[in-house]
Amino acid sequence: MTNFTIQKKIMEKRWSLKSGVDEAVVVQLASDLGIDKVLANLLVQRGIVNFEEAKKFFRPSLNDLHDPFLMKDMDKAIDRLEKAINNGEKILVFGDYDVDGTTAVSLVYSFLKTLPIAEGLIDYYIPDRYLEGYGISFQGIDFAKQNNFSLIIALDCGIKANDKVDYANERNIDFIICDHHRPGEKLPNAIAVLDPKRNDCTYPFDELCGCGVGFKLVQAYAQKNNIPFEKLFEYLDLTAISIASDLVPIVGENRALCYFGLQQINKSPRKGIKAILDLANIKKEITINELVFTVGPRINAAGRIETGRNAVALLVSDNHADAKVSGININTTNTERRALDVTITQHALRMIDENMELINRKSTVLFHSDWHKGVIGIVASRLTEKYYRPTIILTESNGKATGSARSVKDFDVYDAIEACADLLEQFGGHKYAAGLTLKLENVAAFQQRFEEVVTATIEDHMLIPEIAIDAELKLSDITPKFFRILKQFEPFGPENMSPVFMSKGLVDKGYVRIVGNNHLKMDLQSAQALKETFPAIAFSQASHFDEVLRKKTFSACYAIEENEFNGKVSLQLNVKDMKME
Repeated sequence: MTNFTIQKKIMEKRWSLKSGVDEAVVVQLASDLGIDKVLANLLVQRGIVNFEEAKKFFRPSLNDLHDPFLMKDMDKAIDRLEKAINNGEKILVFGDYDVDGTTAVSLVYSFLKTLPIAEGLIDYYIPDRYLEGYGISFQGIDFAKQNNFSLIIALDCGIKANDKVDYANERNIDFIICDHHRPGEKLPNAIAVLDPKRNDCTYPFDELCGCGVGFKLVQAYAQKNNIPFEKLFEYLDLTAISIASDLVPIVGENRALCYFGLQQINKSPRKGIKAILDLANIKKEITINELVFTVGPRINAAGRIETGRNAVALLVSDNHADAKVSGININTTNTERRALDVTITQHALRMIDENMELINRKSTVLFHSDWHKGVIGIVASRLTEKYYRPTIILTESNGKATGSARSVKDFDVYDAIEACADLLEQFGGHKYAAGLTLKLENVAAFQQRFEEVVTATIEDHMLIPEIAIDAELKLSDITPKFFRILKQFEPFGPENMSPVFMSKGLVDKGYVRIVGNNHLKMDLQSAQALKETFPAIAFSQASHFDEVLRKKTFSACYAIEENEFNGKVSLQLNVKDMKME
């Protein structure tokens, strides 16, 4: 396959119109709810088939959260935590340096600080990304021992830290592990291992993020100790930020936690979050998008460039002035992170573009010893977008190669990495994102093995970006009532994505223009009915300018959004792709 063919394939996208729902169920649901069939169809696609399920979907309730004691080992975790508090033991809250880890630490630490515990008995610890690496570290356990901590609560990490937990046990330090990653064959020998992905855990919802598991720990403690659930509302903002940033499915408990977490952020944001929003000049209502693209990256930047401890200090701050100073520092760090991201991404793209063998592979595994460890996950995401194939970016850290992996729709990159386990020192993660460490001398062999595994297991259609289309619409279907109900589908995220619609026979009213960096700004109409006109933006699709200008008809798939400009809010079509007819 030539470079030209590869690039052409990358530019093309396959459209997939969702189907398979029961038409009779759609009709009945539309009638019961008093909505049109398109909206009813969207609900059925999401597994919502009757009035009661629709009511729960449109009106999330914290009463629908599951009993935390349904989670395996929760009783053991609470017993040990109560014992530590009652005996005046020192407790160390330990978490990963990313958004999920730092929000989880902030949540549990803040909650424990509200309990009648003597000053100095609680602290938090975030490992250094460069000196200690991911997860529980020997250095962290040594810190606990030197400072007389006898209980460590590990958040968003630890499910595979068997040797670290054994090391702590030898030093009379107990562990409560709160994780959401896939366990290995043997669980760590901790006092309690809270992880809904445990094979022997029957908890009804297994898609919690690390902060979500931390919230369940706090919920369980409050429940057993007669602390009103309302006292936990202030922690829902941290949970929502974590759910959004960690890209876990926004369904079930996550949907309820996110829904009320967004309310908390919009009504009464904690001082650290308010500082971030002010520095980013965000004045509109906060949605999942703002959490993913504005709040999350800034919290993440602390651990990527300096230390995740700075992020926790910001999130637990109860002083406006301190929060502002911490926010400014993290904002500056985020600017530095973006510069590194751009430089390393450009370098990685050149490495591929200048090597025909790399161009023609079905995976990307790149290594450079000088790349900044803090941004390789972001670079992996950028390259996955560009070449649309499983991607791993590796750099050197502490004499070993360490990396981040990202995947494409339907391909399990964790399984592919696991197939190379004999070449690795450690690995962990999810279907679509993972981390790994290996000896430098194994990098070349791993690059080859991973490519072989991907080639043998990936299906050709997975290597072509897919746009999943929820329904076909006429522009005349987009009424104020239609959009008002559509907005109630929020918060959007994995497994409840913002619906994508398709319309055929479209033309531009005559105002098509190129704006920004190769974006098309249009006013779209149906060629058959010129009455309705909708403003539209098609990012990075200026290649269609001449055809649109010549009034050629085309099909488009798009999301319907609100666009705010000069204080005026209007509907806009965000065009994902266009095909000339």
